[in-house]
Amino acid sequence: MEAGFLEMRSELQSRDALWRRLQLECQQLHTELLKLREYTDMQENKIKHQSSCVHLTEQLENKNTELLLLAQSQEHQREELNKIRNHVYQEEEQSHCSEQERMKTEISDLTEELHQKEITIATIMEKASLLERQLKMELEIKDKLLAKQQLLDFQYKVIKSGNTHLKETM
Repeated sequence: MEAGFLEMRSELQSRDALWRRLQLECQQLHTELLKLREYTDMQENKIKHQSSCVHLTEQLENKNTELLLLAQSQEHQREELNKIRNHVYQEEEQSHCSEQERMKTEISDLTEELHQKEITIATIMEKASLLERQLKMELEIKDKLLAKQQLLDFQYKVIKSGNTHLKETM
């Protein structure tokens, strides 16, 4: 029975390490999203008249909201894991085998849920990366269009000036 307790304690410690790693990754994701938001804000100031940036920013905000909700959910899961850990220690003192089996099942369920959260985080990261690439591509296109517009404006002014000069000479 001591071996079972040690095994459960070891499993809880590994789960706890995994939670800490996930929490660190969430913090890193949040930092990256803040950087992305700053970059997006900077680019929006350059081309405010184009609505596609607003749409992409909203998508990034939605992803940021999803990540914040996910982080809150992970905190809740951490609290649940702490509750389970406390129950396990009580069971260790009381030596109730049936209760230990129930805890193992709960830990297994939480592990599966954690795995699903990891998959969700990976998916969100892929989507955020794709959105960032799309935003960069659209900004490059818009910069090129802006440069063309400026060139056309300059050419128009030159032609207009030439026409004015011809009218004056006629």
